Amino acid sequence: MLQKLHHVAYRCKDATETVDFYTNVLGLRFSHAIAQDRVPSTQAWNPHLHVFFEMEDASCIAFFELPELPAMQPDPNTPDWVQHLALEVKDIETMQEGVRRLHDRGIEVIGPIDHHFCQSVYFFDPSGRRLEMTVRTQTEADGERFATQANATLAAWQARKAAAALP
Repeated sequence: MLQKLHHVAYRCKDATETVDFYTNVLGLRFSHAIAQDRVPSTQAWNPHLHVFFEMEDASCIAFFELPELPAMQPDPNTPDWVQHLALEVKDIETMQEGVRRLHDRGIEVIGPIDHHFCQSVYFFDPSGRRLEMTVRTQTEADGERFATQANATLAAWQARKAAAALP
């Protein structure tokens, strides 16, 4: 049924700052901007700018600037490392170039981290959203093995939660 990601949308603090970062630092194409006063799905009054950045496969990362609402805040019940957007690059050299661009802007980078299926670095965008730049390192056989083990890993986790009386 579902074929691929069309877009994922988040809130940003400032659209101009966001456009600069996602185009000039991360190299994405600024492909669309929509300014509206009403939310199309609900018709609620909420002036906003919706900006889109296109990736190589035509999927997009999108952001809403909502100037009339209170400032965005992180989820107080979720550690900042949990909610993140992982963006894949083609190879280690491309990731190293990305890290250089981030450092040139004074942006702190964590990693690279070897996850044994990908190599990753982590950083924050201007709105405080955690991003991951990643290079796939798994083989096709690794992918098949991971898929075969997924249900057993889930079942073991559920048993561990039950044994520890975790929610």
